[in-house]
Amino acid sequence: MSENKILAFENKFIRRTWHNGEWWFSVVDIVSALTDSKDAGAYWRKLKQRLIEEGSQVVTFCHGLKLEATDGKAYKTDCATAQGIFRIIQSIPSPKAEPFKQWLAKVGHERVQEMADPALSLDRARELWKKHGRSEKWIQQRMTGQETRNKLTDYWKNHEITEAEEFALLTNLIHQEWADVSVQEHKKIKGIKNQNLRDHMSEAELIFTALAELSTRQIAESENATGLEENKKASKVGGKIAKSARLELESKTGKKVVTSENYLPPARTKQIETKKKKKKS
Repeated sequence: MSENKILAFENKFIRRTWHNGEWWFSVVDIVSALTDSKDAGAYWRKLKQRLIEEGSQVVTFCHGLKLEATDGKAYKTDCATAQGIFRIIQSIPSPKAEPFKQWLAKVGHERVQEMADPALSLDRARELWKKHGRSEKWIQQRMTGQETRNKLTDYWKNHEITEAEEFALLTNLIHQEWADVSVQEHKKIKGIKNQNLRDHMSEAELIFTALAELSTRQIAESENATGLEENKKASKVGGKIAKSARLELESKTGKKVVTSENYLPPARTKQIETKKKKKKS
């Protein structure tokens, strides 16, 4: 999932999407964060039905928008703006309601600031990465890679790639070509699920991802690739260019570029390593 589309409240992931000029948040994710329900989806369905039966207008604040799930695919999900979420929270008895309201207000305030000064979002990302132990060199590479990524997606948007599924398909195609593993397979190697894969890449992985996406865009531009099929061809060629460079580097160093190296907390990383050792034995 893209880092600008996922937030965390008390270790619970909250998905969001930019729609009609404002952030829309996943209702079921918020239900999960507030109730600790084992089945947040069922909890929300029951609550939603009760509100409808009571004639509440709260449900009218919801709108089905496509959000990326843990399997990497996008599904229609009930979402609401901050205003709608505040109304929904009133129907959920939870001691976390007030802290969540404060958190949501802060998120909204930061977005307003970032719209006035886009550099603030970059500064916040840089500070967050620093707190998680990333080096300045890694941070610079991560930000450079994001700029390369943005230029590619801007090209796609202007050349008839509009559906979330198409963006995901092309992204995975490029990744599969250069890394010889899909995005989801790469995540499994690193032992992550909801986290953004790029935030857990090594410097080399970031560089080859950027090379693949840069190559894809330049090839697409040279051929004026338009629509899904033409951009699929450009994506394959762009990915293969990075793959050739990866194989050359691996042959010289004897080290694999795609690794299990990540930035998970030490305890979690140790658990993953222990599981891998058990599988081998």
